[in-house]
Amino acid sequence: MPLLSSYHDKNIALDATHQDLLSHTWKPLRLLNQYRLILSGLFVVLIVFRNEPLYFGSINPQLATYTSLAYLIFSAISSFTIRWQRPGFTVQLYSQTLADIVAISVLMFASGGVGSGLGVLLVVAIAGGSVIMASRMANLFAAVATLAILLEETYASATFAFPVSYSHAGILGATFFATAILAYVLARKLRETEQLAAQRGVDLANLSELNDYVIQRMQSGILVIDANGRIRLSNNSAWIMLDISSLKENQSIESVSPQLSEQLKAWQINRATGEPRVFKPSGTSTDILPRFMPLGADEAAGTLIFLEDTSVMAQQAQQIKMASLGRLTASIAHEVRNPLGAISHAGQLLAESPSLEKSDIRLTEIICHHSDRVNKIVENVLQLSRSDKSKPQKLVLSDWLNDFANEFRRDQHIDANEISVDVTPPELEILMDPSQLHQVLWNLCQNGLRHSADWPNMPKVELIGGIIENAQTPYIDIIDHGPGIDTETALKIFEPFFTTQSSGTGLGLYIARELCEANNARLIYIPMPKSGSCFRISFSHMNLYH
Repeated sequence: MPLLSSYHDKNIALDATHQDLLSHTWKPLRLLNQYRLILSGLFVVLIVFRNEPLYFGSINPQLATYTSLAYLIFSAISSFTIRWQRPGFTVQLYSQTLADIVAISVLMFASGGVGSGLGVLLVVAIAGGSVIMASRMANLFAAVATLAILLEETYASATFAFPVSYSHAGILGATFFATAILAYVLARKLRETEQLAAQRGVDLANLSELNDYVIQRMQSGILVIDANGRIRLSNNSAWIMLDISSLKENQSIESVSPQLSEQLKAWQINRATGEPRVFKPSGTSTDILPRFMPLGADEAAGTLIFLEDTSVMAQQAQQIKMASLGRLTASIAHEVRNPLGAISHAGQLLAESPSLEKSDIRLTEIICHHSDRVNKIVENVLQLSRSDKSKPQKLVLSDWLNDFANEFRRDQHIDANEISVDVTPPELEILMDPSQLHQVLWNLCQNGLRHSADWPNMPKVELIGGIIENAQTPYIDIIDHGPGIDTETALKIFEPFFTTQSSGTGLGLYIARELCEANNARLIYIPMPKSGSCFRISFSHMNLYH
């Protein structure tokens, strides 16, 4: 679709260029008429202030006077017709050029013919009309002018008005044709050059627009920094990654991201050893990996910075890890589950023996309990490895959470006020696989409900949705009112097989985080000021998927 749009825009640009060329065609005609207006005015001045001896109009002063006045009036009228562009361009060009030839030819006759020197003005008129017309019809002007000169000389010879020179008239006629042909060739080359330049301009404009479109739609952040550390160019992805809503003119990179500025300075000092490091612009943003590239050999040329969201790379690594885990769990299912089932079954049979002592019965209970626990671990790992590839969908968060809360209340047999839902704004949308989000929230809500059992007030679990103010990304907070998690334990809760419960498998939070990362979302733990725990799911920015 963008290619079709670009092609359509290109056609519009070409049409605009064509109209622009037409407007430029009228401009030379207007300039030629200004020359005509000045020339005719000069003729009138020469007639009014004529002193002897003056060669202009010497043969027939009255004819020169009337012709000069008529020529001036025609030039003035042409000024208005050119401005109104009525009649058409071709009609005005032909009529005005022919008027130049007629007027100057009559003035030549009134001034003594070819010997008056006014024939040079005909060369200018023919050259101007030929350049503007840029067609072989320009020879028509040369032919009309030559015919007018020959008729003038013939009439003067018959009436003995003044001495004639056919050789001079012939040379002048040849000059007219040479001028017309040369002007035609030059005008054609000029038009071709203008059209080529206009086409190149359209191509460059479309290419620039395409480059801007590609850069703005890139998921990688792009920053162009000048030699003074000021941001000159950036795209939307860079704004999102750096958690900035807008950039001021000539804003420095240090004021936007001190961490990125520090890495840029280290890279500028030693480009060979200045390895980029992952950094986090804010507490709620993803990890960013910068890459630096000089824009030229000169150090003052500036620097191009690529910002890569490591969550994408983590998602790819997670897919590889899931594939490896699938092969591992297949082996576990084959090697562990069968003997585990035999052990569990043997323990149950042994527990049913009437001759067992109480101490032996306790041992069989331990065997069955831990067999069940190992079996549960195997099932959880199998569930993780069998997780389908995420299929993110747009979900209206408020509606989806309310449906989820109702289902959770029915399944857990709890009162309606034990779990609450609050989303601001109500129309907030998120992007995630609904089945995988359901699995993550179900696990977190079960944990929260279990740890909040001693909380006397309501609700015991809160689901709060909103938008992270700086990053403009949606989130869900799952808040419980239990004893909370100490700092040392909080660092390990997302590790596989880490648990503080004797009956736990240590895979619940690990699976939840893996499912979030598969949807380009993040699951983090946020300590509460007093007691309780908060798990936040921050979703990917919607603009990256438009």
